[in-house]
Amino acid sequence: MNSRIVVDPITRIEGHLRIEAEVKDGFITDAWSAGTMVRGLEIILKGRDPRDAWAFCERVCGVCTTVHALASVRSVEDALGIAVPPNAELIRNLMFCTQYMQDHVVHFYHLHALDWVDVVSALKADPAEASRIAQSISHWPKSSPGYFSDLQKRLVKFVESGQLGIFANGYWGHPAYKLPPAVNLIGVAHYLEALEWQKEIVKVHTIFGGKNPHPNYLVGGVPCAINIEEANALNAERLAMVGRLLEQAKQFVEQVYIPDLLAIAPSYLDWAAIGGGVKNYLSYGDLPTNGFADVGRFKFPRGIILDRDLSRVHEVDPKDPAGIQEFIDHSWYDYQGGQAGLHPWDGQTNLKYSGPKPPYEHLDVAAKYSWLKTPRWKGHAMEVGPLSRMLVGYAAGNAEIKDVVTETLAALKAPPAVLFSTLGRTAARGIETKLVARWALEFFGQLLTNIKNGDSRTFTKEKWEPSTWPAQARGVGPTEAPRGALAHWIVIEDKKIANYQLVVPSTWNASPRDAKGERSPYEASLIGTPVHDPKIPLEIIRTIHSFDPCLACAVHLYDDHGVKLQEVETSPTV
Repeated sequence: MNSRIVVDPITRIEGHLRIEAEVKDGFITDAWSAGTMVRGLEIILKGRDPRDAWAFCERVCGVCTTVHALASVRSVEDALGIAVPPNAELIRNLMFCTQYMQDHVVHFYHLHALDWVDVVSALKADPAEASRIAQSISHWPKSSPGYFSDLQKRLVKFVESGQLGIFANGYWGHPAYKLPPAVNLIGVAHYLEALEWQKEIVKVHTIFGGKNPHPNYLVGGVPCAINIEEANALNAERLAMVGRLLEQAKQFVEQVYIPDLLAIAPSYLDWAAIGGGVKNYLSYGDLPTNGFADVGRFKFPRGIILDRDLSRVHEVDPKDPAGIQEFIDHSWYDYQGGQAGLHPWDGQTNLKYSGPKPPYEHLDVAAKYSWLKTPRWKGHAMEVGPLSRMLVGYAAGNAEIKDVVTETLAALKAPPAVLFSTLGRTAARGIETKLVARWALEFFGQLLTNIKNGDSRTFTKEKWEPSTWPAQARGVGPTEAPRGALAHWIVIEDKKIANYQLVVPSTWNASPRDAKGERSPYEASLIGTPVHDPKIPLEIIRTIHSFDPCLACAVHLYDDHGVKLQEVETSPTV
């Protein structure tokens, strides 16, 4: 028996993503991913001062907020040949690490954990048993029987009131949930604790960037001056607070997030053989330790894995016109001059909507069916994200990454092959969060050492004034957003932006097919996934959420006449 499942929207909090899947005899045989929202940053930025681009780009998304500003300032600095001072690089690294820790913890608990943790089952848990398990896997202080008993009573009130509040609209009781009630209760407890913790760690952004979300950035450095004794500068008191927040973050990651991950994973080892998808992985790398030009000394290595061959890491050059290209064969765009793929420096953002008027039953998957373009590296579909970063680092022989990956696999009693899966993606995110928590304190120590040695520089004026710029310049700003490889490409002419293109993680992962019919990661990952009941497709949600979908930055267009192109009404079932 065949059936077509439609999940729209599939994201819990952010983004506009529709998944359609064909199911036969209880397994998915085909799938299509469609971005259902449009945005027009590339058009908005044309003609503007390049130094202002970061402020627009950062607002493409409120989830991965800082990374677009970072990519933007790097693209301008690359175009103009600006090198930032070491302190600025360290502060950018600290903001980067802060974003990763907050984003990954929020994803695990608030966007993905409820795909594995049954909230209603937690109502039947024995608080004493939950306490025993919690204390056996971690030294986290909030683990007494009384603590879990009080939490359970709060959950009971939710249910008795007839509403589950923030836990509403789940597929509770689905047979794919396998955790014992006590572990479910631990998961719910830490869900609530993570809500409180995540609002504390982002104070690092307010100290360095003035606010969160959307902290301030600056072409040529960072917008905070260092003066240990000045009240309105980055002083001793504020630096001490950064140190405390980073230590607390490391404690939460190591004593809550990682133990929960390792406690949940053994019940779902069957998902180590589900959701693998494409076999190619891309990482631009990031966290420079010797200036951004020294790619070989990034904490996250740059490179590509093809066909899951971990014996070789291929080089990737974002400036290579024959490398990264975007195609529009199944996207609602038009290229002047034909349908051939374009490198982002030559990228075009032209509307050609030919889709149905929502609400509609199904996508016309034989034609154009998404607002996302289709990026390829030398014709290959590439997965990006934490799994890609860990695989590239592992294959590149990065000792820190290899050690943590090996340690985690040993704890799960699993071979490296399990990483190529839905479970592997989720595990990789936890692995790199543990690394980033450690690296953040390392960068913080280096910043303090520089300050003690008398170096307080956070900005360079060199080449910052437009009078020093060439008539034409091109640059690229690569980084690694929490969700994967991100880069902004800029073309500057007569001191203004002539072209600006973003290729973001969810463009790589969630894009439609190419001209050859090759699926992108979301679509490919669903093939072969078991589906217990097409009416409650928890299994689809698990795999797509393992990528951490975020669609706001993946789309390109708007109608510059202000005409409403479409209006989508959906029921928030997931």
